[in-house]
Amino acid sequence: MSDAVVRVQEIRALIAAHKRWDIVFGIVGLLALMVGVLTFVTLFIQMVIDGAPRLSWDFFTFFPSRKPDQAGILSAWVGSTLVMLVTAAAAVPLGVGAGVYLEEYAPKNWMTDLIEINVTNLAGVPSIVYGLLALGLFVYEFGFGQSILTAGLTLALLILPVVIVATREAIRSIPAVIREGAYALGASKWQTTADHILPYARGGILTGVIIGMSRAIGETAPVITIGALTFIAFLPPAPVTTEFPFLSFEWIMSPFTVMPIQMFNWTSRPEAAFHRNAAAAGLVLVVMTLSMNALAIYLRYRLRKNLKW
Repeated sequence: MSDAVVRVQEIRALIAAHKRWDIVFGIVGLLALMVGVLTFVTLFIQMVIDGAPRLSWDFFTFFPSRKPDQAGILSAWVGSTLVMLVTAAAAVPLGVGAGVYLEEYAPKNWMTDLIEINVTNLAGVPSIVYGLLALGLFVYEFGFGQSILTAGLTLALLILPVVIVATREAIRSIPAVIREGAYALGASKWQTTADHILPYARGGILTGVIIGMSRAIGETAPVITIGALTFIAFLPPAPVTTEFPFLSFEWIMSPFTVMPIQMFNWTSRPEAAFHRNAAAAGLVLVVMTLSMNALAIYLRYRLRKNLKW
């Protein structure tokens, strides 16, 4: 048998061995995926079984109560909505602007590299650290107190690295020929960024923003640290009024509670009825989070489809 034939047989045996390892790795990966999926499905089904009977109009429109059958989540979901408004108003402009600057304008030197490393590392910092930072900075130093503004700014700091990283990755995915074509036609740096780069990258940017907001809406540790109320039976002042200028910002300094805090309050009580209330609130929170992620997928699909036209 010639050396060439032996070599071909060795190559075939090597390819077959690699294919077997590919199959083994695929099976292990599938099992790992199924463990996570089945765990989530099991917990979600149990949450539905416990919490679905409590879902009613009264549950959404009643304040928390010491009587479990009369308790609701009105103050919690209103507080979560207002906190998310402040979070989005603070995190989105800063995060997108910082991502655009780092990717398009920042000089390539050691300072920029240091900033990029720190931004990436901050995305993995435990959320309780942001709560402690906000407690010293916003509550005591700036005097914002235990308010909706403090909570919104705290969660904005939490998701800011996520928004920055998502913005940069979305910009990096834009082909270089788009920039080169714009420059060839005489466009300036800002015209290229505003008229070409950002429109093509906005799908990825919106996806990162909504995913960051989905994380923020379920955070508990930072808002507990800054003093969110576990029991609140009133609503903050309405942001919209009937008198000119028809907007009011009194609500921004009001005490607050959010959905995770309300769930924590109910789960800490020994009565089983309160645990069912917590399961119902958790079901609402999961639906809100999944809806935000579904919105991100839909927006990305629509924006990419429009760009093709």
